[in-house]
Amino acid sequence: MNQVSNAMTIDVEDYFQVSAFEKHIPRESWDSIPCRIESSMDRILSLLDEKQIKATFFTLGWIAERYPEMIRRMVDNGHELASHGWGHARVTELTQAEFKEDISRCKMLLEDISGQVVQGYRAPSFSINNHNLWALDCLAEAGYRYSSSIYPVQHDHYGVPDAPRFANYPRGESGILELPVTTIRLWGRNLPAGGGGYFRLWPYPVSKWFINRLNTVESRAAIFYFHPWEIDTQQPRQSGIGYKTRFRHYLNLHRMEKRLRTLTHDFIWNRMDKIFLVDEDSR
Repeated sequence: MNQVSNAMTIDVEDYFQVSAFEKHIPRESWDSIPCRIESSMDRILSLLDEKQIKATFFTLGWIAERYPEMIRRMVDNGHELASHGWGHARVTELTQAEFKEDISRCKMLLEDISGQVVQGYRAPSFSINNHNLWALDCLAEAGYRYSSSIYPVQHDHYGVPDAPRFANYPRGESGILELPVTTIRLWGRNLPAGGGGYFRLWPYPVSKWFINRLNTVESRAAIFYFHPWEIDTQQPRQSGIGYKTRFRHYLNLHRMEKRLRTLTHDFIWNRMDKIFLVDEDSR
């Protein structure tokens, strides 16, 4: 094991809230759908506690409002609470005024529940790009210190392939710090190496090689992410969705928890703020 501390992050949303299902499960129906997130979060928090790992949880306001005790348990266990916006609306769907309302409402609720300052934000579906960088200014104005919302990859739903791979200030050093999810530069392109569906797609040794290379060759901390629904093998299967969506969402769910357990053993992990904001505080 190398000695670099990597950032473990979890996007706290339930299976029916993913962007890929938005045409099939309207937001107006969310209140009528039984949530399954508590059992998955119990398993995640137990695993992290067993491994003595502190992580960052990018949490929807919609979830936090309904499960405040789950949020308090997260914080009491020493994890960082961060914002994933209120209702998983992509930034590309919102006006500036709507976005300001979304991020402020979520931040205020999370802070009221936890009693802690919320410093981080991750846009649903990494939906900040070159066309809406004003969102970073809104985040700074709302009191956030960092974002993890610009994914430097080529993807059909998101991504800015030529964006910096590591910590940077897209709006200048007086603006907010952007912390991209991990990629590896190979064959002239950035390959996703920081979790999500790709962690379920790649054989585990590939993901392990990617992170180890980042730590040892590039001497950088990885930023890894996953969702609670990715360990929920019993979640209701959606009908009427396309093959690509079905493949991406359900691929290797049954392998995910075992892979996470192996990943937490193979590398050192910590919270986003403990890794990336320490130097910020000394500036």
